Amino acid sequence: MFEFITDEEERGQVGIGTLIVFIAMVLVAAIAAGVLINTAGFLQSKSQETGQQSSKQVSDRVQEVATVGNVTDSGTIDIVNVTVTQAPGAGEIDIQNATVTWIGPSGTYQLTSTTQNYSSTDIQNASNVFSYSVVKDSDGSENVLNDADDRLNLVFDTSTFTNELNEGEEVTVKVNTMAGATTSIRFTVPESLGNKEAVEL
Repeated sequence: MFEFITDEEERGQVGIGTLIVFIAMVLVAAIAAGVLINTAGFLQSKSQETGQQSSKQVSDRVQEVATVGNVTDSGTIDIVNVTVTQAPGAGEIDIQNATVTWIGPSGTYQLTSTTQNYSSTDIQNASNVFSYSVVKDSDGSENVLNDADDRLNLVFDTSTFTNELNEGEEVTVKVNTMAGATTSIRFTVPESLGNKEAVEL
């Protein structure tokens, strides 16, 4: 009529229950560890990618070498040539993919690249553009600055987006590369342009 449970049976039941709980805890811990490992790997890759992008935004920029303006017969500057090279530590910079902001006395203009080897006939029907010409290029990469010795002229024909520059006027040119790095180039037109064909700005 009555069923007696011995101490050995009670200990066996408790042992099985403990084993089940232990296995469940191991499974939960394994799943949690897998999630943590995957999350850590994802965060590491994202942080590396973010670090690389941040580094490029700082280093992949151009550096001004010289800025020269062409003086017209009427005593104004109509064409500005800005010679640029890679900044120290910069990677490859494709000038055709760069955007330029011209901030001058007549306003602010967003410029995009047009043709290589500037000529007025190439851009006579264009607007809000700049051109470029190769000064020094050892490997034929043309529009790409990929060596510290490379030199490119950024050519700004003011007739395509603004007025000619007069004596004493100031301009800021911001060159933004595809990596997001920006270089600011500031220059001022000399107070006297008489009897000159070109002036350093």
